[in-house]
Amino acid sequence: KDVQKEREPHVYLSKEEVKEKIQSYNSSVTDKLKMTLNANGIYTGFIKVQMELCRPITVQSSQSQGRCAPSSQETAFYLPDGCVNTLHISSTNTVREVIEALLKKFFVADNPAKFALYKRCHKEDQVYTCKLSDREHPLYLRLVAGPKTEMLSFVLREHETGEVMWEAFSIPELQNFLRILDKEESDQLQLLKNRYAAYRGKLEEALRGGAEAW
Repeated sequence: KDVQKEREPHVYLSKEEVKEKIQSYNSSVTDKLKMTLNANGIYTGFIKVQMELCRPITVQSSQSQGRCAPSSQETAFYLPDGCVNTLHISSTNTVREVIEALLKKFFVADNPAKFALYKRCHKEDQVYTCKLSDREHPLYLRLVAGPKTEMLSFVLREHETGEVMWEAFSIPELQNFLRILDKEESDQLQLLKNRYAAYRGKLEEALRGGAEAW
């Protein structure tokens, strides 16, 4: 269930309250991904983000990083389903910064404006998915919910179809998408032809068997 407008109010915690929550959080951690409170009140920690991307992404090679012009060393491909990435962030990092850091970590050349970060939580035996605003702080949400991903998890998706910022795509990216779609169409067509060829072969074999019986 997608709940686009659902927003939990941000409760501003005192330094002592943050310290207590972090201690409670770390005592429940099972994967060693603990949070650390700094002297200035800013805390750091880890979040896991599941990639649920329907469209292909464009990835730069290490040689082409930092170039402004599209490079032949950029490749478009689909990420495998269920891919999960871990980021080390601070309590001051916003959703927009998290998206940018995630794409940079994996050399994704696509414009960050194409993507949105969602939170997925369980309430009363139902799963709710809510798109986060650019100004929200994922590590705060992680701290409040605790370390269990069953209670709260983060998901990276493209913007909904009606929200796609097509102007954010470069010409080479759009051409790559078309090539991928053409290949998928060709593959599906070949599978369909093979399936009907197999059916035709079985039918002809059955007809020959019937004729011999006569």
